[in-house]
Amino acid sequence: MNEQALNLVPMVVEQTARGERAYDIYSRLLKERVVFAVGPVEDYMANVIVAQLLFLESENPDKDIALYINSPGGSVSAGLAIYDTMQ
Repeated sequence: MNEQALNLVPMVVEQTARGERAYDIYSRLLKERVVFAVGPVEDYMANVIVAQLLFLESENPDKDIALYINSPGGSVSAGLAIYDTMQ
């Protein structure tokens, strides 16, 4: 598989009363409280995931958040930052 295919992010179109809006699939799923961790767990990735979790928690602390992980592993401290935020 070539590198360009690996960087392809699908777009979805949402229709509302105000018109159409295109989102990348990850942004659209974030609206549904679905967070993805893809690739090695590193500090930058952990910061993004922690920020997403904190944002979703602040919007509605009573609703569940789904976290999907597709990772070969990585930094223990970065993984613990995500884990601690989930608690």
